[in-house]
Amino acid sequence: MTIRYTQIINSELSSSSITLKEMYCWKHDKSLLASLSLMEKGILSTPALYISYYLKMNRIEYYDRMTQVRRTGDYEQWISFFLQAFADSAEDAIHTIDLLTALHDKSTKLFDTLTKRQRTSVLKVFSYLESNPIIDIQKTAATLDMSYNTVAKVVSILVDYGILKQTDKFGKAKIYSYTEYLDILRKDTY
Repeated sequence: MTIRYTQIINSELSSSSITLKEMYCWKHDKSLLASLSLMEKGILSTPALYISYYLKMNRIEYYDRMTQVRRTGDYEQWISFFLQAFADSAEDAIHTIDLLTALHDKSTKLFDTLTKRQRTSVLKVFSYLESNPIIDIQKTAATLDMSYNTVAKVVSILVDYGILKQTDKFGKAKIYSYTEYLDILRKDTY
């Protein structure tokens, strides 16, 4: 599978006129710069690749290859390494998206037993949770333009379903987290 992604990326890069110098300038863990550059050229639609993790896990090879470019001018070996980083990051992103999609589907199936009114409110808060997995009731109510009591009831439902857990408390405000979602996103980052 890695070879396939590398071939796709090689094909896309060669047809998008990214220069060797641009690729080498993405060094020093500037994966955001690399992603933004690929977005500008239309290769990526969103910055979904986490290249920094690959570079961190392969840091000795990373530095060795940069040193080789500096000493010998051999850009090709650096580009090959960087393309492998893109390929592995793409595979990881696909895997993460698949896990998040499965979690979404599993969670929304739990809402089938709710009344239509409850389901509407729960889905609104749940949709918000998928982009803001750590919430408090008051801020969530204000952001979603819902009453505090409605959001509190929804949070109670989500806690009962095991989707949300109270993870902290600041003063009177209880902090809730969509822990299973966060666990997927935090994978391999500890």
